[in-house]
Amino acid sequence: MDLSNKNVLHIKKNGIEYLQFRKLLEYKDIINHAYSLGIDKNYRTSKGDYYKALQDYKNLCDAIGVSVTNLVKTNQEHTDVVKVVTQKFNLNEPDFNLDQYRKTDGLITNQKNLILAATNADCILLLFFDPVKKVIANIHSGWRGTLQRISVKTVIKMQKEFDCKPEDIICCILPSIRKCHFEVEKEVKNEFLKEFQDISQEQNYYWIEETVQNKKWNIDTVEINKILLQRQGLKEENIIDSGICSVCNSDLIHSYRVEKEGYGLNTAIIELK
Repeated sequence: MDLSNKNVLHIKKNGIEYLQFRKLLEYKDIINHAYSLGIDKNYRTSKGDYYKALQDYKNLCDAIGVSVTNLVKTNQEHTDVVKVVTQKFNLNEPDFNLDQYRKTDGLITNQKNLILAATNADCILLLFFDPVKKVIANIHSGWRGTLQRISVKTVIKMQKEFDCKPEDIICCILPSIRKCHFEVEKEVKNEFLKEFQDISQEQNYYWIEETVQNKKWNIDTVEINKILLQRQGLKEENIIDSGICSVCNSDLIHSYRVEKEGYGLNTAIIELK
């Protein structure tokens, strides 16, 4: 199967499969990036499978010509916390499971040769890039992160810390669960309606749909993030969606809703050269 479309390329190289955004490839002299594919890969960094995860990260990094020792990853705890990375803490191995990145779900840097990493299995991952100020960010925005507007807080932090202009920022939305499969109970539905009353009123609720048969609701968290980012000043043409559902493509992309316990993770990486 080839997941290539107008926005992404599906690349197969030395047994490794990954996606790259066509738009970001226009800046390949400035940045490296990739999103891993293949459900035989498990990028967990917990204690039990650290060495396998490390090898999988290395394989992906090798495929795009970067060093895995430069990799920095948050612990991803469904927060709205975004931190600026200025240096590595571990000299000869990746920065995994560090106290410095606990309760953190996003990283920003303007430093070269720091690989920002994030993993998902249905949650949204967002790659940000300002080609003017040469700043990158890698953000994990599950449904809780979306409720906390972590994407907006990332743009605000890029503005505050690096004087980025929203109209210059590119945001790429990686494969994730989509409205077709993100089905929630009434309690979660009510949280979204409460938080996004302004969007609901303005957009006539098109991002939420009730499934009459089983009394649940399907929510389009990707569309919510697009609206939030445009309101924050990003140009519509600079919000680039892979358009790929992790559940619909669970033969190539890890999905918690499909795999349940023991689910694997795909990873996104981005680095300034």
